[in-house]
Amino acid sequence: MDHFRSITRREILQSAGTGFGWLALAGLLAEEASAEEKRQLPSPHFTPKVRSVIFCFMDGGPSHVDTFDPKPMLKKHEGEAVGEHSTNALYNDKSRKWLPSPWVFHQRGESGLWVSDLLPHIAGIADDICVVRSMVGHLPLHGQQNLLLHTGRVTGQHPSLGAWISYGLGTENRDLPGYVLLNNDWVPNGGMENFGSAYLPASHQATMVRAKGVPVDNIVPADSTDHQRLKLELLARQNAAFADKTSNPDRIEAAIANYETAFRMQTALPDWIDINAEPAHVQQMYGIGSPDEHQNYYAMQTLRARRLVEAGVRFIEITCPSFDGNNSPWDQHGALKANHEKNARITDQSVAALIRDLKQRGLLDETLVVWAGEMGRTPHSPGTDGRDHHINGYSIFLAGGGIRGGMTYGTTNDFGEAVAENPVTIHDIHAMILQQLGIDHERLTFRHGGRDHRLTDVHGRVIHEILSS
Repeated sequence: MDHFRSITRREILQSAGTGFGWLALAGLLAEEASAEEKRQLPSPHFTPKVRSVIFCFMDGGPSHVDTFDPKPMLKKHEGEAVGEHSTNALYNDKSRKWLPSPWVFHQRGESGLWVSDLLPHIAGIADDICVVRSMVGHLPLHGQQNLLLHTGRVTGQHPSLGAWISYGLGTENRDLPGYVLLNNDWVPNGGMENFGSAYLPASHQATMVRAKGVPVDNIVPADSTDHQRLKLELLARQNAAFADKTSNPDRIEAAIANYETAFRMQTALPDWIDINAEPAHVQQMYGIGSPDEHQNYYAMQTLRARRLVEAGVRFIEITCPSFDGNNSPWDQHGALKANHEKNARITDQSVAALIRDLKQRGLLDETLVVWAGEMGRTPHSPGTDGRDHHINGYSIFLAGGGIRGGMTYGTTNDFGEAVAENPVTIHDIHAMILQQLGIDHERLTFRHGGRDHRLTDVHGRVIHEILSS
């Protein structure tokens, strides 16, 4: 130990031929670091409209014809066979029957935006949201569509949207990661690749915070701060020596960055995710204290999302709780009314509260909120109480972050069976999210496997029609 103490930090860092040792310990020991050792945030391509993104992931596929896309023709032709009208690649039996919505639609707010009674709280913020009614997917399968929504690919092994944003912009708070996953105790179809960094440095993958039990493993330090510093100095020295002997030190550099962030998170993260610091009326607004444990957990994670935005985290994703063991909670092939209503009770109040809360704090303009599932549901059914997978036309909504509120974009046909006007892809949504963050989706690239990769691959366009400026 005396020998280790006799070696200066500058000597340790200079022993790394790659020089990245400077990056690691400058963060860990900032009080003694020189100005030139401090890490700089990446620069956006142009002036950003927003600082952060909150993605409310409605896994399983909320039904567009039961939420934001009213179709009177379904009621008029209720129970009639679909015949030649179906364009669904997976559920195209001509004997399927048109199934109207069990919920009533009303025009809401000053804008007159159509929202059904299924989502009464979101209906109350209709003037703040933009509904995209013309989403189209690639494959009507949960795993592939989840991966497409998160990574821009259906095959996996590519970085998630949050990882790309963290890579492109970093985090404004050096004590916290750039990408936080507020999970609700299950892994969706497509697995953890939905939240991974793939070939980007591992420091950009999601840091998971649980709703139940201990939020983050090993967040309570086992050693004193001084003891941890000594361990980390030694580990940095060993990693630097190893990196000096390898042709590609990127993974080692990412590991050092992860240790650095983890060290600082021990103090910072528990404070930021502690909702007990919030006034009782704010907790109640989100739904915390609900007798429904699933709603209570979701409300907790949603309030944490607002706090993490205030802390400077770039990308935050909130998953839905599973109340019946289904790892696609909105996937109602049967019991549509009962289970869609259950999902709405769990999430509706909290999402609306989040948008209201951001707005009253002056944060909505600089925060983009995205509400989306990986697909929609068929407007027809093999029976009388269920809808199947649908990617030919479905709805999502966006709020804040330079998005025009109280409007819809795109249309589906009279039955909600297919897009009739202005089709929008996941790549388009990704391109627009990056645009609002100040990133040109065609310029944010990473060299891997002999070519430059980007989130939107060779696709994607910014939908300027829904931007406020």
